[in-house]
Amino acid sequence: MTKASDFLKSHKMTADDINMKEMVSNFLSEMDKGLAGEESSLLMLPTYIEADGEVKANDPVIAIDAGGTNFRVAKIYFDENLKLVTENIQKAKMPGVEKELSKKEFFDTFANYISDYKTVSEKVGFCFSYPAEILPTKDGKLLEWSKEVKAPEVIGNMIGEELLAALGTPEKQLVLMNDTVSTLLAGKAARAVKSYDTYIGFILGTGTNTSYIENNKKITKTFGLNMEGSQIINIESGAFNILPRTDIDIAFDNTTGSPGSYPFEKMISGGYLGGLCTTALQTAAAEGIFQDASAFEGLSELTTEEINKYVHGIEDAKSVLPGVFTHESDKLLAAEIIDGLIERAAKLVAANIASVVLKSGKAKSHEKPVLMTIEGTTFYKLHKFQPMFEKFLQDFLSGENKRYYEIVEVENSSLLGAAIAAIVN
Repeated sequence: MTKASDFLKSHKMTADDINMKEMVSNFLSEMDKGLAGEESSLLMLPTYIEADGEVKANDPVIAIDAGGTNFRVAKIYFDENLKLVTENIQKAKMPGVEKELSKKEFFDTFANYISDYKTVSEKVGFCFSYPAEILPTKDGKLLEWSKEVKAPEVIGNMIGEELLAALGTPEKQLVLMNDTVSTLLAGKAARAVKSYDTYIGFILGTGTNTSYIENNKKITKTFGLNMEGSQIINIESGAFNILPRTDIDIAFDNTTGSPGSYPFEKMISGGYLGGLCTTALQTAAAEGIFQDASAFEGLSELTTEEINKYVHGIEDAKSVLPGVFTHESDKLLAAEIIDGLIERAAKLVAANIASVVLKSGKAKSHEKPVLMTIEGTTFYKLHKFQPMFEKFLQDFLSGENKRYYEIVEVENSSLLGAAIAAIVN
């Protein structure tokens, strides 16, 4: 074993320290509790959106995607061959990012962005990537802002209702959903020519979340559902907290703006992995792992993009870790520690996805696998992440757990999924 692997092992931060069977068991238990309305780290939020609605040709909708720093809108429909057609995509700044807005200013800005689309359709599909309680009307109440949006008066309001009022079209039908739901639906439409047993939407970018299709009869916390039907569930998987967190995980968590919140997300996602690696490197330096132990003192928190560039083998390590390395061996040790944490993240994500596949009870044959629509630069761009994830997943989903899957990435999935939800619901 190398000094890097000895260090990670001593802090129980290797992939080998993750017991897949135990973690999957805990994840499944939390899913069941969340569906029953019992105390659980997984919210298991009903969306009231079905995945099996009928797709109609030439039935255009207004599709909206609000998330991060960008706001996008387009006209989308299925043509005669039931292929998705996207027209006139417009992009603008997300309201409230650059300066604080009042409730009226916020929704007036939204309405102004989509005013040219008012006559496109009476149906609106809205991918709204912020915490919202979805109601049976398929509209949603904003619970809190994230991603630096500054519009406090909007919290507690019904997003769709207020938008349509500002637009002067309260009669339009609006379906609100989050980005994992849109991702799931976009994948389903993109692969409509093939039959799949079920569908999963997963995002691993700045943050992380998962959605899947559940039978209504298993959602016992919600009354009045059609017991013969099904709907997409927003798991809010980044909040999962029955985890083998280490002293380094906790030390890093305590440096974030919300200690104790979304602990799973802080171990795997792009918004946090760079900071976690920084804490690990600083801890290793304090323990004398590096030849120049003082070099890491006062090191600014690295971004996930920076640590990813580093382990990809960029020529000048100092462009990522300014002034740190005076010894070649220290460069290699740092890369091994970062790669070890990426490998652990891949196994944690595999446990997340394996749990959802098993919860579905489906995908038991080659002929009808589960289709996983996965989005996010962390999943696709992080050093060796995807092949490590697939190996961990395949190793677990074998033998008595035998399941089959395919992975697809869909361009503009948030917009496309929003459109599909409006068309079929």
